[in-house]
Amino acid sequence: MEAYIRGIGNISPQHSWDNILFPGEVVRYEGNRLKCIEPDYKAYIKPIQMRRMGRILKMGVSAAGKCLRDASVDMPDAIIMGTGLGMQSDTEKFLTAILDNDEKFLTPTSFIQSTHNTVGAHIAVMLKCNKYNFTYVNDNLSFEGALLDSMMRLSDDPSEKILLAGIDEITDSYFTITKNAGFWKEDIPDNLGLLNHAGSGSIAGEGASFFIVTGEAHPDNYARFAGIDSFYKPESDKEIDDFITAFLAKRNLSLDDIDLVITGINGDPGWDSGYFRLQDTLFKGKTLAYYKHLCGEYYTSSSFASWLAAGILKTQSCPEAILLNNSKVNKPLRNILIYNHLRNTNHALILLSAC
Repeated sequence: MEAYIRGIGNISPQHSWDNILFPGEVVRYEGNRLKCIEPDYKAYIKPIQMRRMGRILKMGVSAAGKCLRDASVDMPDAIIMGTGLGMQSDTEKFLTAILDNDEKFLTPTSFIQSTHNTVGAHIAVMLKCNKYNFTYVNDNLSFEGALLDSMMRLSDDPSEKILLAGIDEITDSYFTITKNAGFWKEDIPDNLGLLNHAGSGSIAGEGASFFIVTGEAHPDNYARFAGIDSFYKPESDKEIDDFITAFLAKRNLSLDDIDLVITGINGDPGWDSGYFRLQDTLFKGKTLAYYKHLCGEYYTSSSFASWLAAGILKTQSCPEAILLNNSKVNKPLRNILIYNHLRNTNHALILLSAC
């Protein structure tokens, strides 16, 4: 199974909207929360429609429109989304209204837009697309589930053009609750100093990364998803090493064929210890990178990492801001492995290769 990336639309805390790999300096944020740099929505959404749309819905619709235009696709053959939290702001509005109004006189809009599949459904309505539409919700494996579904469909019909996405937002209420639960670092000066802060926790983030994927080769393709797999609660370091090695072997590759490893290091010593162990063992001598200091920690952050990897493979250049331990990049860049996990529970591997 493989899926070529034909088009991209990405809204993130970095300047990713123009599909240029970090033009100029990366964006620096003070504190422990990163917010998306939002485009002018008027180019993609009519003002009368915008009035009833929440922030994440506007992000999703605009990124989808950008992605379709980039791929020169008018109508996708499927819309497959991954999200960990879905329409968080509208869910909060609906629950707050229940409490404030004593469960009476509730308007349906917030309820309708509180379901996790709202973004995919709204895109379908706007495009008049009545084809396959599915949203995966599974913590940090949400985007991976959507990607796997896309690749399975393309193995049956390589001619399909599938709109694939990973999207999540962070609201003020959710940030406060998770901050009190110890999810985020305290007193961190900025996101670029993530690994220099010894305290527990990470930095909060969000994003909307959209891809048009197809099974057909084309000169304008960015890169291709060459593999996806996940595993749950490994009982030993050896189990992790064996799974990574077996994952590559199934694709007739070895670690010698991997030119760059992008890890999900997020600044929390308890979560990152496994990555740093691999840095000194299985990945020793490999070019290593990380990305969550640029987008923050959120359930579908691996979609941002996939955008990053696709851009690196397309341009054959790697931003210095993501490299670990003064790693040197050897060219040509052919294969990039993304390894991410959440609290050492759900582990995921995504392999991207040059076209």
